[in-house]
Amino acid sequence: MLDILVQSQRNKQAAKRFFRKLLKGHQYIPRVIITDKLKSYGAAKRETLPGVEHRQHKRLNNRAENSHQPTWLREKKMRRFKSAKQVQRFLFAFGPIAGHFQPRRHCLTAGEYRPLFQDRLQTWNEATGAKQVA
Repeated sequence: MLDILVQSQRNKQAAKRFFRKLLKGHQYIPRVIITDKLKSYGAAKRETLPGVEHRQHKRLNNRAENSHQPTWLREKKMRRFKSAKQVQRFLFAFGPIAGHFQPRRHCLTAGEYRPLFQDRLQTWNEATGAKQVA
């Protein structure tokens, strides 16, 4: 999962803009791109990344779709965002904050995870000025 970009249109031009934005900061071109079955992704990929394999399948994209769940939960709580600009503004701030509280748990033992999470929580409390809960 490289990025989430909310756009008002889902056409070929928007898909090309999305691919350019994804590739802008990277020094390499991906070997495979997995997207949902929107036809404009295929058309944009043929022009932007002609040598890259493109996979479109119902379940291949599950990992990316699952990473969107916090966004969907937030959207449900807010009773829908009012505009695409509001969604993008939220995602810009939410991504780094969510990553701060989601260490790669599967790579850590419980003994390593607890102090790491406590340290991150303390950093968050210092940054936000929140009081620690006992």
